[in-house]
Amino acid sequence: MEEKLREYFGDAVVYKTPEQSSFFSAMSLPSFLRDWLVMKFSDEEGNVDVGEMSSYVDAYVPRKEQWEQLKFTMTHERRTAKFLSKIRVEIDIETGDALFSLPDFGFPRRKREAVVERNVLNQHKEELLASGEVWGVVELAYFVDDNNKGNRVHMVGFAPFRPYNVDLSYYQEARTFFSIDEWLDVLLGAIDYNPTGFLNDLQKTTMLTRLLPFVEKRTNLIELAPKGTGKSYMFSQISKYGWLVSGGSITRARLFYDMNRKTNGLVSYYDYVALDEIQSITFSEPMEIQGALKGYLESGEFRVGDHQGVGSAGFVLLGNIYTEFMDANRNMFHHLPGIFHESALLDRFHGFIKGWDIPRMKESMKANGWALNSEYFSEIMHLMRDDIVYRGVIDEVLDVPKDADHRDTEAIKRLCTGFLKLFFPNVSCPDDIDAYDFNKYCLEPAMGMRQIIKTQMGIIDSGEFAGKRIPDIRYKYI
Repeated sequence: MEEKLREYFGDAVVYKTPEQSSFFSAMSLPSFLRDWLVMKFSDEEGNVDVGEMSSYVDAYVPRKEQWEQLKFTMTHERRTAKFLSKIRVEIDIETGDALFSLPDFGFPRRKREAVVERNVLNQHKEELLASGEVWGVVELAYFVDDNNKGNRVHMVGFAPFRPYNVDLSYYQEARTFFSIDEWLDVLLGAIDYNPTGFLNDLQKTTMLTRLLPFVEKRTNLIELAPKGTGKSYMFSQISKYGWLVSGGSITRARLFYDMNRKTNGLVSYYDYVALDEIQSITFSEPMEIQGALKGYLESGEFRVGDHQGVGSAGFVLLGNIYTEFMDANRNMFHHLPGIFHESALLDRFHGFIKGWDIPRMKESMKANGWALNSEYFSEIMHLMRDDIVYRGVIDEVLDVPKDADHRDTEAIKRLCTGFLKLFFPNVSCPDDIDAYDFNKYCLEPAMGMRQIIKTQMGIIDSGEFAGKRIPDIRYKYI
C-alpha cells in the first residue's frame, strides 16, 4: 500500500517516524508544519538531514524565548527580522490601519504597536484577512515615529505558508486505485497514526469520524472518551483551519461577536471550533451563550446586539468519560456544563462519537512509514467543504419517510455527506458507490451517531423525547 501511495501521490507523501514526532513535539510545532520541514530536508528514501533541518528551524522558526533577541535585532541593530510564524491581522476602524499580532509571542502588548504596511496588505489581503490566524514568513522592521505617536514595528514583507499546489480533482481520482481497507489506512497515516496499531475497522473508522467537521461545514458533534485517546491532538495539530479551546472560561464575544472591538468571533474564521475538557469550561453569561448557540447550530447565523453574522464552523464538544458511564442508555452528559442539559440545544448536535471505541495512544500507534503529508491532507479537507456534489448524491440515494423529523433528517444527511467525502471522495454520482459500502461506511454510522443524541435527549427530557427513535432512513438507489 505504501508503494501505491508513493506512486499516485508522489510529492504529497512524506516518511513519518515516531522519533520525528517527538522531536517536533518538543518544539511545539504542529503536524502540518512538521511534514513540510521533513520533506524540505529529506532525500528520496525519507532520510532526514537533522543537522540542516535544525539549523533552518533555529534561523526561521524562533521559539518564544527568542522573541527578545528578535526585538533587539530590530530596535538596536536596525535590521529586519524574518521568520515563519502564526499571525493575526485586524483592521482598526478608527485609523484604517491593518494591525497585526503574533499570538505565539504575545506581541504586541499595546494596540497600534504593530502595523502592516499598506502595500503588503494590498498584495496579500486574501490570505491575511481570510481567517483568524494564518501561517507565513513575516519580515518585520522597527520604525521610529517622528510625529510622537509612538515607535512601531511594521510588517514590510509577507509570504503565505502554502507549500503545495493542491489539485482536489487529482486526489479524488487517485482514490479509485485503493480499496476501502487501503484507504482507511491512507487516512490514518495522513493524521499521524500507524494503521497496524488498531485492532479492527471499528477502531479505525471511529478515529476517522473525528474528521467530519474538517470536511463538512457546520457539522456539530459531541465526543466523550477516556483520557489518552488523542482528542486534543487531532483538533489542534492536524489542520491550521481549526481552533481548539482548552478549558478555562469562554465568552459569547469570543465565540460569536465582540461588540466593543466590533470583530467577529471564532465561528466566523475557522472550519471548526472544538471545546476541549468541556467538563471544566465555564461560560460567562451562560444563558446568552446558550441562546446564541441555538441559533448558530441551527442555521449558521448569530445575532449579538444589532449585529447579525454568519459562520461555517462546526461546533465540537470534547470531554472525558469514566468506564461506568460508557452507556448510551444512561445519562452520559451529567458532567457537561449546565447549558447543555437542555434537549432543545442537544437536538442541534448532529451526532455523538463513542470515544471508548478508540484505543489509548501507544507507541505502536504512531505513524512509522510513508504517509500522506498532513499539510497536504488538511488543504484537501478544507477544499472539500465547498464541494456540493456529495450532498447531491446523498439526497438522491436516501429514502426519507414523509413524517421524519427535520433535524434528524438533516443530521443524518450531513453526517453521511461527511463520511462520503472522507471514505469515497471519488464519488460524483450514485453509480460510483456500491450499496453495501455506502450502508456500512456512511449510512449506518450516521444513524448510530444520531440515535445516541436522540436517546440522551430522552433521558434529559423524558416528557417529550423518552423512547423516541430516529426516522427509518434507507438507501433507495438502484
